[in-house]
Amino acid sequence: MGQITLRGMDPEIERVIRRMAKEGGKSINRVIQDMICQHTGIGKRKQRPAADSLRKLAGGWNEEDAEEFLESIRVCEQIDEEMWK
Repeated sequence: MGQITLRGMDPEIERVIRRMAKEGGKSINRVIQDMICQHTGIGKRKQRPAADSLRKLAGGWNEEDAEEFLESIRVCEQIDEEMWK
């Protein structure tokens, strides 16, 4: 991937970009790339949920799977009063 250097940037624009990066928890590079993609309409990145990469490794559950799991561990939630005397 190529590299571009910007020179002579207006200080006010630089402040805005730095603020956007800080507030968005992004790098300055990512903020500028997002601006370029938004303006040109080229290379728009799909917004993926934060857990998407983990889901690829671990898999995911549908509602039925989750309910089945919760039902299977329900007995673990019972307290044996005799054990606590």
